[in-house]
Amino acid sequence: MGASRADKELYFQKLKELLNKYPSIFLVNVDNVGSNQMHQIRVALRGKGVVLMGKNTMVRRALRSIMAEYPQFERLLPHVKGNIGFVFTSSDLKEVREIIVANKVAAPARAGAFAPKDVSVPAGNTGMEPGKTSFFQALGIPTKIARGTIEIVSDVKVVTAGTRVGTSEATLLNMLNISPFTYGMTVVQIFDQGNTFSPDVLDVDESELINRFMTGIKTIAAISLALKYPTLVSVMHSLVNSYKNLIAVSLATDYTFEGSEKAKEYLANPEAFAAAAAPAAAAAPAAAAEEAKEEKKEEEEESEDDMGFGLFD
Repeated sequence: MGASRADKELYFQKLKELLNKYPSIFLVNVDNVGSNQMHQIRVALRGKGVVLMGKNTMVRRALRSIMAEYPQFERLLPHVKGNIGFVFTSSDLKEVREIIVANKVAAPARAGAFAPKDVSVPAGNTGMEPGKTSFFQALGIPTKIARGTIEIVSDVKVVTAGTRVGTSEATLLNMLNISPFTYGMTVVQIFDQGNTFSPDVLDVDESELINRFMTGIKTIAAISLALKYPTLVSVMHSLVNSYKNLIAVSLATDYTFEGSEKAKEYLANPEAFAAAAAPAAAAAPAAAAEEAKEEKKEEEEESEDDMGFGLFD
């Protein structure tokens, strides 16, 4: 039974209020997520985000109804497909995503379901009676009988990620009490202040962004200097290089300016600078030794003042 007109109007109003209130939206897939698990996710997001579910046709109609006023939300329409929902938030995107994907529930393999990952049956004793050997033979799993029970000789992959789980595979995994899959809410797309992007973007570390930005600046500066074309990032390098060239010209000629005077003095009399540097280098250890001697003297004076008595004597 479809939603009534009043329910639809209420949903449209709520969606509009959330779009106005929150700058960021997670589009999430809720395949295989049960009602109890959904409740736990809502509780975990309390104070950080709001979950809103709805039929895709109703969601699209609601978005189109506000498109004239908020054209940026047209970017959401292509992603409203499948078992989709919204998580509205104004908190840190990485933190909210961690909360969304953290709640997972182990689930048994079901025949016909798509496998999210590879599944292998480990080697070892299964504890099953020899009469059930046919299940293993049908899947090509090598076994032997040990102590009256079936023992798997080696690890065997029975399900490949992205393929449907077969009936035999599902039956065998359930008989072995193997629940290979975990189901939970997954992030499909992120809408943030008018832009949509993949959730993988959140995995990029800030330091990596800074390093890439600095690499770009260095590259532009190098190209600008090579082409002798001034840019904002190369001006400082050009000024420093020009200053070095000016000092070099001053040293090679009789022309002198304030910046080159000290360099000329050093080249004219390097021994004087070496002699001036030596006392300064020697003075540092002497000062440190004197300071240590003063500290030792103060400690001795304090111990004499105690007269051999403790604080509570």
